[in-house]
Amino acid sequence: MLVTRNNNELMPSLFNELLNWGNSYAPEMHCATPKMNISETDKDYEMELCVPGLKKEDLSISIDTDNQLVVEMSKEHKKEEKDGRKWLRREFSSTQFKQVFTLPDNVKREQISAKVEHGILTITMPKFTEDEKKALAQKIDIQ
Repeated sequence: MLVTRNNNELMPSLFNELLNWGNSYAPEMHCATPKMNISETDKDYEMELCVPGLKKEDLSISIDTDNQLVVEMSKEHKKEEKDGRKWLRREFSSTQFKQVFTLPDNVKREQISAKVEHGILTITMPKFTEDEKKALAQKIDIQ
């Protein structure tokens, strides 16, 4: 499985935090890349992504036209205080990420499943067996 990690955020994020850039013009926006584990057995591939505090509604998993698994998250954090004050200015922040993985040819795309439990997103990708691979092969008659 080829993993493509878009992790070009380190230096800009580091400088933005040190210099406090961007906070006076727009709401604070964080870009997070979750820690992950990827394992393989004879029957499947399994990915575990650390997503503490997220619900399934915050996550989106899809397969694009290039046979890539796309994992996205978007969560808006609102600070609410109930002291009866009229707000003149409130700051919102959100966290988002998008991770793209190239799927191997031996994955049963239609049987990929995912679940979120205890802050861990688990994506299971079953593999084709040798017999199933042979059944996919077909002979084309020449007319």
